[in-house]
Amino acid sequence: MAVKIKRMENLKRQRKVARNTDESGLYQQYTGRKKMVLVVLALLIVLVSAAAVNAGSMNLNLYQVVQSILGNGNNLSDIVIWRIRLPRILAAIIAGAGLSVAGCVMQNNLRNPLASPSTLGISNAAAFGANLAIIVFGAGTVRSTSTDAVIINNPYLVTVSAFVCSMMATAAVLFLARIRSFSPEAMVLAGVALSSLFSAGTILIQYFAQDFQIAAVVFWTFGDLGRVAWKEVAILTCLIVFSFIYFLHRRWDYNALDSGEETAKSLGVNVERVRQGGMLVSSLIAAVAVSFLGIIGFIGLVGPQIMRRIIGGDHRYLIPASALMGSLLLLFSDTLARTMAAPVVLPVGAITSFFGAPLFLYLLVRGNQKR
Repeated sequence: MAVKIKRMENLKRQRKVARNTDESGLYQQYTGRKKMVLVVLALLIVLVSAAAVNAGSMNLNLYQVVQSILGNGNNLSDIVIWRIRLPRILAAIIAGAGLSVAGCVMQNNLRNPLASPSTLGISNAAAFGANLAIIVFGAGTVRSTSTDAVIINNPYLVTVSAFVCSMMATAAVLFLARIRSFSPEAMVLAGVALSSLFSAGTILIQYFAQDFQIAAVVFWTFGDLGRVAWKEVAILTCLIVFSFIYFLHRRWDYNALDSGEETAKSLGVNVERVRQGGMLVSSLIAAVAVSFLGIIGFIGLVGPQIMRRIIGGDHRYLIPASALMGSLLLLFSDTLARTMAAPVVLPVGAITSFFGAPLFLYLLVRGNQKR
């Protein structure tokens, strides 16, 4: 009898070990697929970056590019690679990652798949600030030559003005949410109202402007990665690395928020603090990126939506995957903008909107069909 009982206990123990092993194997398979997606995205970014360094109106072969990167190139290739192409490529990778991660966190915090910097009025506020600097403060001027007649003679003033107005929109939304305990839906509506307000201000300023000032405003509004130098790349890198670390630190809170506010609160998550912190950091990313690069649409909308459908809503993997997808989308779009009509460089904001809008509509239609 004792032997039989012992055999039964051993059998139960073996079944438990087997069940745990199966569960561990399934979990490893679950995480392995997500990690593989991250690796594939990183490799694609490397490949597109290599193509982007070698692409442009000036023909450079692979040997010249490598020699210039290693410090053995001639003066002309060094200028093209180090002053023009590399800052542009790094800006695309960094800004694309930042905008996409900002959109990912905004969509989680507001529980709205359409949330983005434009939804909260950040982009329109930046455009208003740029108009203010160019038209009112005289940052846009005209040259006497026939080529490049319209220029922005004080880009740092435009950048600071756009950033200040973007943060004003962010502060207004967060302040209203704090004093009135707004729901996520109400925060989106407040952002739409602020967006309309800043758009109206922009129209009024442009109404009294001269033609070359309006031309300078239009030039700034086009998203353009060619306007950044190494200093701007360094600022973007520091900000987005800090923000990425903060978002990853909050990844479990964002997972809890996906299950609803009540569930998150029952798990000990301070929903209001997490939401306000996430919105503030996301808005800061968007404000800096827009003030440096102009308005670049749909990266913050499409990047997180694509990755959510591929790897799911686990923010341990969704946050880095959204960053990589945003980098890939913006880098690919900018490479197309530089090569499609070379030597003319098209505005990258138009390229991202041209490809992003149909893709986002397709994702929305497919999502509704699944329901």
